Amino acid sequence: MTAEAPERRILVVEDEALVAMLVEDALLDGGFAMIGPARSVAQAMASLDEETPDAVVLDLNLGGETSIGVADALMTRGIPFVVATGYGAAGLPESHRHVPVLPKPYDPADLIAILEKLCRSRG
Repeated sequence: MTAEAPERRILVVEDEALVAMLVEDALLDGGFAMIGPARSVAQAMASLDEETPDAVVLDLNLGGETSIGVADALMTRGIPFVVATGYGAAGLPESHRHVPVLPKPYDPADLIAILEKLCRSRG
């Protein structure tokens, strides 16, 4: 009997319910477990205080508030993340320009490929 690899847990920070459901489907199909979705900066920060995900899918605009503070916290904690946004890399401050960006709408296969890479780099 072989030991199974531990499930990689991904925090999804996304305020649009339909998008969050599509991301969840992609994560499950890709062999990941989803944490969340966190629909606000406060929910995202609370989730990070409760557990440490293997990676994060971060929407930049959460109901009119920016999630740059969440990105800062992820950088400080060493948690890799991908920014999923309709604004492209232009919406990121200079300090986060090295972070992978998935422009919305994106192919779920592209999301899984980036998360695989982020999880490998972490560990």
